[in-house]
Amino acid sequence: MPLLVIENLHVEVEGKPILKGVNLVIEKGQIHALMGPNGSGKSTLSYTLLGHPKYTVTQGRILFNGEDVTNAKTHERARKGMFLSFQYPTAIPGVSVANFLRTSLKSIKGDEGVVKTFRKNLREKMGQLEMDEKFATRYVNEGFSGGEKKRLETLQMAMLEPKLAILDETDSGLDIDALRIVSGGINRLASPERGILLITHYQRILDYVRPQFIHVLVAGQIAHSGGPELAKELEKKGYDWVKHPAGAA
Repeated sequence: MPLLVIENLHVEVEGKPILKGVNLVIEKGQIHALMGPNGSGKSTLSYTLLGHPKYTVTQGRILFNGEDVTNAKTHERARKGMFLSFQYPTAIPGVSVANFLRTSLKSIKGDEGVVKTFRKNLREKMGQLEMDEKFATRYVNEGFSGGEKKRLETLQMAMLEPKLAILDETDSGLDIDALRIVSGGINRLASPERGILLITHYQRILDYVRPQFIHVLVAGQIAHSGGPELAKELEKKGYDWVKHPAGAA
């Protein structure tokens, strides 16, 4: 049974069609990269997968582990094992990183046995991401640099251990060192039981996180799919090659 199946997905925002028939299958253990120009619908797809109420599914469906979650609430999808790393994480003044992660873990996993090992796990994961322990006492994303926000998103993912991780432009705003660290966190999460959908504009993160499949979203539809070599081709030829393949040949 595939982990995620997206069938003929049409989505609109405030009456404007954005996605126009997206089809995608992700199996357990697979890493898929979704690329495409600005305005192609990449972020719309990520928000729709997690059930953001602003995004209305007008046709098609989303299956997760064989279950239709097209109309499920966001918290229900999260408890089933879906996770979204935001492109622009929100600050939460007054809430420490440690308390935020502990509450998230309790809400999604509901396992007091897991929570008992929380501090040990948190220190371990923070060490892997080269984060100072004082980071846990800071307020969520308040005054964080772009790199710190993306490390926190990766830390959340590492603590929650979702079945499907959807990463919306995790590489945006990262310098070389931060990109290496965040990519390492993503690679550690990869496993035969987990799927990853990595959404990105650029090829550079794919030098660190190696997907088996790459898809190009153009004007709300997947215009082209291929293997890892597709990213290099896009880097060389640009997205116009996919939009107008005959003219680029």
